[in-house]
Amino acid sequence: MRTASIKRKTKETDIEVAVNLDGTGVSKVSTGIGFFDHMLDLLARHSRIDITVKADGDLHVDHHHTTEDVGIAFGQAVKQALGTMAGITRYASIHMPMDETLSRVVIDISGRPVLVFKVDFPRDKVGQFDTELVREWFNAFTINAGVTLHVETLYGENSHHIAESCFKGLARALRAAVAIDPRAAGEVPSTKGQLGG
Repeated sequence: MRTASIKRKTKETDIEVAVNLDGTGVSKVSTGIGFFDHMLDLLARHSRIDITVKADGDLHVDHHHTTEDVGIAFGQAVKQALGTMAGITRYASIHMPMDETLSRVVIDISGRPVLVFKVDFPRDKVGQFDTELVREWFNAFTINAGVTLHVETLYGENSHHIAESCFKGLARALRAAVAIDPRAAGEVPSTKGQLGG
């Protein structure tokens, strides 16, 4: 099993994240932010990655530190669980519909962190959650997982749907990219013989 656990504690947050890349999509998520919990639950379900997140943050300030730090810890956990990345599929491209919204998510588990995020939200908030924090989470995840990630909402009108299509798109892209390719026979999928650097 490809698993990892990360603990991250700062003056702003106290976070524990665990992942199992070969899981069934079970989630145990508690961040104190309802909409964010919803996004992480569906990320687990659709990626088939078991995800546990326990986060205590300075929510009396706002949701920024908790959201970003969960992204950091989740990215670190995914990277650790991937290990040498031998045998993985590496690339995936997904178009994810959510009612009137369509988003495209493309990932390369490259070891080189790059995020291209072309997503506009009609509203500043979904419930109490600032929609600008969606990008903050994706950026924190990308940097710490060491992946190249392109996220673009092609069209959409509802901010909840737009965020959900991005998270679900990432989920399905991760599911495909971390999968073991039986034809790769344990090889690192790079002509360099290694990923990253």
